[in-house]
Amino acid sequence: MNHLRDKPTSDFCSSLLEDNGEGYVVRAAGRLETMEDIGSVVVTTRGGVPVRISDIAEVRIGKDLRTGSGSEDGQEVVIGTALMLIGENSRTVAAAVDARMAGIRRTLPPGVEAQTVLNRTLLVEATIRTVAKNLAEGAALVIVILFLLLGNIRAAIVTALVIPVAMLMTMTGMVQGRISANLMSLGALDFGLIVDGAVIITENALRHLSERQQELGRRLDLEERLETVRASAEEMIKPSLYGQAIIILVYVPLLTFTGVEGKMFEPMALTVIIALVSAFVLSLTFVPAMIAIVITGKVTEKDNVLIRGLKGAYRPILGAALRVPMTFVAAALALLVGAGVLFTTLGQEFIPQLDEKSIALNAQRIPSTSLTQSQAMQLKVEQAISRFPQVAYVFSKTGTAEVASDPMPPSSSDTFVMLKPQEEWPDPSLTKAALQEEIEKALGGLAGNVYEFSQPIQLRFNELLAGTRGDLAVKVFGDEFEPMLKAANQVATILRGTEVLTTSRSSRPPACRSWRSRSTRRRRRASA
Repeated sequence: MNHLRDKPTSDFCSSLLEDNGEGYVVRAAGRLETMEDIGSVVVTTRGGVPVRISDIAEVRIGKDLRTGSGSEDGQEVVIGTALMLIGENSRTVAAAVDARMAGIRRTLPPGVEAQTVLNRTLLVEATIRTVAKNLAEGAALVIVILFLLLGNIRAAIVTALVIPVAMLMTMTGMVQGRISANLMSLGALDFGLIVDGAVIITENALRHLSERQQELGRRLDLEERLETVRASAEEMIKPSLYGQAIIILVYVPLLTFTGVEGKMFEPMALTVIIALVSAFVLSLTFVPAMIAIVITGKVTEKDNVLIRGLKGAYRPILGAALRVPMTFVAAALALLVGAGVLFTTLGQEFIPQLDEKSIALNAQRIPSTSLTQSQAMQLKVEQAISRFPQVAYVFSKTGTAEVASDPMPPSSSDTFVMLKPQEEWPDPSLTKAALQEEIEKALGGLAGNVYEFSQPIQLRFNELLAGTRGDLAVKVFGDEFEPMLKAANQVATILRGTEVLTTSRSSRPPACRSWRSRSTRRRRRASA
């Protein structure tokens, strides 16, 4: 007579009863609203007597499942991370976060302290200082060479002016093209290449001015200088254009890169191309005009003391090469073969490693390690590292945070070792690689841990690009665990027996410090 018409909701059990053509709605509340309601729930009966939850257990307010923890210098702390939105400027974001944290510190209750443990701004500022220093030194070196070799102070000044003007044009192009000004894009600028075309135009203009003055037997007026310099510049257009085009074509293939390689090398290639094009335009417009206006006195084309000395040393060598050419050809071929042999022994790391002035190491335990045990082991790791006088402080993140933007098992800990300035070390001549070796030896006495050494930003990029933290890794993929485990163990055996060459950075590459065979490896997203 009755049947269910409505689906029960999460809060109520309801049904519709029909009787003699009438419908009756029957609803029974089923929500547990208090702890007493939970204790009154019947779980079973014994001899007709109901057994409630309160009879067999204590009902109380519990807590969320803890999946991660933070610590610093051997004590547990709360660690927060500021996440940067895609496309934002890390320097601007870091400065804004630091300013906001300064305001938060003033509102904290007594006994509570908020400390910034990892600030990207420090590395960014250091990188900017390095780029500015390299650019200034490069420009100064080129200017000094111009003054020594051109033999005409005014001409050298005009040629040197190409450097700042070309840089202004390059910066304008980078701003308009939204090209990143970073360590690679600005560090790749070669001021010698930038002034190359200007030097050619200047030397040829000085030669023509000298010849014209000797021909007329007097100094030239402005109109005569303009005409002479114009003719000399037109004479050098083709050679200058050809030389600049060859250099530009070297960078064109870099524009075809995609993905991470494109983001790294495309700004560099575009910056160099813009700088070379700007310098070429200046060498055909700005330089000739300035030469005609500035060079008003008597122009004599002769070698200075330095050039005469170089020519005097070169002539005997040239004469010997012309007398016995095969000897010099054979010597050149031998040098070429020797260079080829040395090339085979070089590493294949295209980009030198950026020193972040800090160390990041990942401590791994067996997968079944609980968070409590893992945290206890991590505190011992921090205590061992913090004893080094070169270490300012060390902090760690174990497991997964409240917001799982960086999922990690409880058996894994990311440890960040922040170093003091090297001039404050007991032995300032000690290298970072040597210190890393000493830290690894100190941690070797802590059983149950396996470590991978890296740097904070480098570690994140490695995870983002390859899903692994080390610079070198071998992944084994498959559908069945046993064959993959067997293959992984075979790979690990071969790697353990592989000789590792000593490098200047460390006696062993970071990825070769510990080889672990895993059937799968999780990919993680990098936070700010």
